[in-house]
Amino acid sequence: MKRISILLLAFSVWLAGCTSLIQKGQGQFQSGEYQVAIGTFSKVLEKDPDNKQANLYVAESYRLSNRIEKSLDYYKKAASLEETFDTYYKLGQAQKSQGEYAAAKESFTKAKGLTLDDGYIRLAEREIAGMQKVAEISDYYPYMQVENYKLLNTPLAEYSPVVHKGYLYFTSNRQSSTIYNATGTPVMKLFRTKADGIKVDVQSIQPLPEFRNEENLNQGSLVLSPDGNTMIYSRANSGSKKDLPDTHLFASYFRGGGFTMPIWMPINEDEFYANQTAAFSPDGNELYFASIRPDGQGGLDLYRATKLANGDFGNAVNMGAQINTPGNEHFPYVAPDGKLFFASDGHPGFGKMDLFVAERTDKGWEVKNLGPNINTTADDFGIFFTKYPIEGFLSSNREGGLGDDDIYFFEDKSPKPKIVNVFLNVTTKEGKEDGTEAVLPQTRVVLYDSSNKNIGGDFSNQNGRLRFTLAPNENFSIIASKSGYFSKSITYSTLGKTPRVEDLVQDVTNVMLDTTIVLDKLILEKAIVLDNIYYDLDKADIRPDAAIELDKLVKILKDNPSIRIELSSHTDSRSSDAYNDNLSQRRAESAVAYIVSQGIDASRLVAKGYGERQLIIQNAQTEEEHQVNRRTEFKVIEIKE
Repeated sequence: MKRISILLLAFSVWLAGCTSLIQKGQGQFQSGEYQVAIGTFSKVLEKDPDNKQANLYVAESYRLSNRIEKSLDYYKKAASLEETFDTYYKLGQAQKSQGEYAAAKESFTKAKGLTLDDGYIRLAEREIAGMQKVAEISDYYPYMQVENYKLLNTPLAEYSPVVHKGYLYFTSNRQSSTIYNATGTPVMKLFRTKADGIKVDVQSIQPLPEFRNEENLNQGSLVLSPDGNTMIYSRANSGSKKDLPDTHLFASYFRGGGFTMPIWMPINEDEFYANQTAAFSPDGNELYFASIRPDGQGGLDLYRATKLANGDFGNAVNMGAQINTPGNEHFPYVAPDGKLFFASDGHPGFGKMDLFVAERTDKGWEVKNLGPNINTTADDFGIFFTKYPIEGFLSSNREGGLGDDDIYFFEDKSPKPKIVNVFLNVTTKEGKEDGTEAVLPQTRVVLYDSSNKNIGGDFSNQNGRLRFTLAPNENFSIIASKSGYFSKSITYSTLGKTPRVEDLVQDVTNVMLDTTIVLDKLILEKAIVLDNIYYDLDKADIRPDAAIELDKLVKILKDNPSIRIELSSHTDSRSSDAYNDNLSQRRAESAVAYIVSQGIDASRLVAKGYGERQLIIQNAQTEEEHQVNRRTEFKVIEIKE
């Protein structure tokens, strides 16, 4: 009996001690001293590993101090002790932060079955749908490579890099002696060093020289207006109970060689709203920032404010449900082309915060994950382009870093494209009476692209040669002209005349092509026979085969807009003179009408029927001889200057 009394007394003392520690830890938790609370509740768990309250408080302390990956074991224990929507939903989030997607999906499904609340069900379904989309995420920038800037980073935190006018600005808790009780790490300050793009002078890092970092509070995520005269940053976690209760945006203005004392920005609107991580639009007339407000989607949402007449920013509007989610959207960056980059843990991603881009479409915003070559299961955030879109910085606490948040640089390492040069050698010649061809030097040759834009031109040399450089797999037209000759245009295509890119071996491949343009002399009153112009017996209608031949004359007229022609029709001698004259005139007029229908001015054409009065073969006997006499000709009767 005495022994039992002693045991009961020991148990009572132990229970009282646990109760006292829990109450102490609850007070620390409510004050936002999460790291201190973790230490207190850990003492409870040393004696009572199955204490439901202690496990939940440790898990929540890690989650609320942005270390949800460390909460996993505690949520598992809490869920095993009491199955609720909250424990399984947050367990799923912790599992997702570690890349345990199958387990996370199982936990979210379990959470969904433990509630009748429609809002909670939608949250679980959103997470499940996000898990299913992870495998579909592809690289937005396929050849972007990300590397830790080890010489810049320390075992403490470095994040939110911004480059402006030859300097890199960033946030770090190096050189800080005050401890932030929520994380157990030093408070954040603003730093600067010289930089040329992504090349950083790591030897000249110092706290902002023109701005005094305040002691005993966190300052971070600085941005500068395009002109450099306005600095906006996030300020929070003051140790004074008289100070603002949450994170707010403060502004400082460059005056007389330094920045003014920071002032609370009206855009914060309410002291109980959380406001942080701002970014200017490229023209400086808009301010994007993250905030928790009553009109939001859940956690931190992105808002856009406009510059007012007095220089302040106001009229903040929520960016909407296409961008914002029940999770957190923050760390915005607005690219020169209007694309909005930001970090989110609410859109489908790989774990904690991922980097996303929002593109404007005719249906609003389309949000895309930047992909696995940029994002990880850890926090990836704070992107900034030094040369858009091929290089810049981002922040991450991914595996392989120096300890906490680190600054990483990224570069587009797209493979150097293999080049195909297409050279077209053009030879200009003239056609002789005997059917042979001879070199025609000093001929003007002009090259046009598929949209009929002049992209080159020159005279052929004494050998009738000149060369053009053409693009692969495109269509062109070439016009050759010389005084005293019919101008001539031809089409030329490089389609299928170059090797496929995937078959190229050398960095540069030259393809040599050749073509010849033959010009005919332009002689007034010289008859030129149009071959294959046939008409049905005793008819003047243009047959389809005749139209094909007449189209060649149309082309000559278009290539030579200064000439005026006579188009003549001739018959054989097998009918009366009057009949043949009438038939040939009608045929000539029918041919002219067709040419006019193809866009040639009627004033450039004269129709003439000669009947049988200009026979080539007198006393023709065979059908072949009669066919020679039945012909259509044209001759140039005028050349307009």
